[in-house]
Amino acid sequence: MVLKFIKETIFLFMTMVGILGNMSVSVNYMFSWWGSPEKKPIHLILTHLAFTNIILLLAKGLQKTITVFGLRNFMDDIGCKIIAYLERVARGLSICTSSLLTVVQATIISPRASGWNRLRPKSAWHILPFFSFFWILNGLISMNLIHSIRSIAMNTSQHKNSDYYCYLTLESQKIKWIVLPLMVLRDAAFQGAMGGASGYMVFLLHKHHQHVLYLQNSKLLYRTPPELRAAQSVLFLMFCFVFFYWTDCALSLFLSLSLGDSSLMINIQEFLTLGYAVFSPIVLSHRDGLVPACWHAQ
Repeated sequence: MVLKFIKETIFLFMTMVGILGNMSVSVNYMFSWWGSPEKKPIHLILTHLAFTNIILLLAKGLQKTITVFGLRNFMDDIGCKIIAYLERVARGLSICTSSLLTVVQATIISPRASGWNRLRPKSAWHILPFFSFFWILNGLISMNLIHSIRSIAMNTSQHKNSDYYCYLTLESQKIKWIVLPLMVLRDAAFQGAMGGASGYMVFLLHKHHQHVLYLQNSKLLYRTPPELRAAQSVLFLMFCFVFFYWTDCALSLFLSLSLGDSSLMINIQEFLTLGYAVFSPIVLSHRDGLVPACWHAQ
């Protein structure tokens, strides 16, 4: 019971830190958006990513944080459907928005003569149709949860020892084999775009590094452009996303094939599902110096 309480307390701490961090990042970028005469598409994307993280933290962390206070069976079927639906939609939006962030950042630092420069959004308002597409796509892919999620309050006899408040019913094979390929195709497509854009940025940063070494050998003063510093932070953010995503996938595969008691792996997986949403605002806060700017304003 002590270990369980410690786990739930850590989960509560991660959820609160993640929500506060993403709220801070979203508010800062919203003020930057409205206060700047030049509307930057990248700020709009980062605001949407922070908003997506908040939804994921609220949906995923709500059930776990309530456990700290000892409440049981507090959600009915409708509550379970809403929480599970928002969680899956938010996870899909996180993948799509992170991919869009990487592609747009690659177009920003690309040379004018390159093909990537043609993909650069002319205005921040050109980003809004992508957000609408992301919401519709992930909303449709997650529709099956509305029919397959139930509350344990309606079936306490089979789930009286469960730490969860909702469970999945047995879905028809037809729905399962329609939704699963769509999710795999979505993840493969957006992570493929993310990987291509990240590789291109690594190539440009390597060329810039060679140029800086040449200038240093020539004893010339040179400052790294803010666009390249921003590209480095986006690459680090994408590395974190890939790490948390594929580690979560590996653990999910291990748990699905495991026959013994894997409570430790389940706990690790639960923390990993929130890892990117909690860690990303830390990277975003240092991207444009939001933390020093806040202290300076105070």
